[in-house]
Amino acid sequence: MAFSYTGDAAARLAAAYRADAEPFPTSDAMDFPGSDQDREVAALLRELFFPRCWNATPLVRDERTVAERLDDLGALLCAGIRPYGTAEPDTTVRTVVDCLPAIRSLLKKDVEAAYKGDPAAKSHLEVIRSYPGLFAIMIQRVAHELYEAGEPEYARELTEYAKTRTGIDIHPGAEIGEYFFVDHGTGVVVGETATVGDRVRIYQDVTLGALHFEEEEGAEHALAKGYERHPDVGSHVVIGAGTKVLGAVTVGDHVSIGANSWVTEDVPANTKVYISDHPTQERKQTD
Repeated sequence: MAFSYTGDAAARLAAAYRADAEPFPTSDAMDFPGSDQDREVAALLRELFFPRCWNATPLVRDERTVAERLDDLGALLCAGIRPYGTAEPDTTVRTVVDCLPAIRSLLKKDVEAAYKGDPAAKSHLEVIRSYPGLFAIMIQRVAHELYEAGEPEYARELTEYAKTRTGIDIHPGAEIGEYFFVDHGTGVVVGETATVGDRVRIYQDVTLGALHFEEEEGAEHALAKGYERHPDVGSHVVIGAGTKVLGAVTVGDHVSIGANSWVTEDVPANTKVYISDHPTQERKQTD
């Protein structure tokens, strides 16, 4: 059925576009990539990191094919960065591409952590192809390099794409150590200034978030940016499902935090945290 609109919304919207002023975007020359951009980046990264697992065995046999894939990835990253104001992003992208072999080494450790840390895991191949936590940390580790290189906006686009695929929200600014494993993953949030040590295992619905927010001085209804507001988590830490660790607190090494805990204070090393008063069950008598 055809539809014909006769109101004045078009005129009012056009006038509103012309009235836009800074800090909203005002340039008509910005050229953002299409909606498939992030999916293509993710597909290339999977092939480059684990070619045998994603039908990309020509990369194993031919270094020139690897170079071609790197060029394809670099072009996509440049296209993603450029609209945010970086006229010549090539140097930044070369820096990120240079990091890919080191990131691959980290991801192999993440795969090992998932396999050893999940009784349901049957093989490393299963982890690589089907575990959402690995996909999320793969994208985050690359996005983190973009973030560190001064391109936080497109880095955030990439991690937001990973969130839509996995339900796992790891900010590109977060610093994540070796052998990182997010099991199940749905609802996990790791904030921008969080740091996570080595051999940390996180379960679903965990938040490493902020507790209080500072207001930006001299700005009305605006929160300050760039300050430490998320937890620092040590190494050899397990955080159970539903747990919230909030604020710029420190969780020491060799800590186990039980499910559904609420942590807003420092946790010393070699400590177990759990809810001591659990709900009780009473059997209802029926006639």
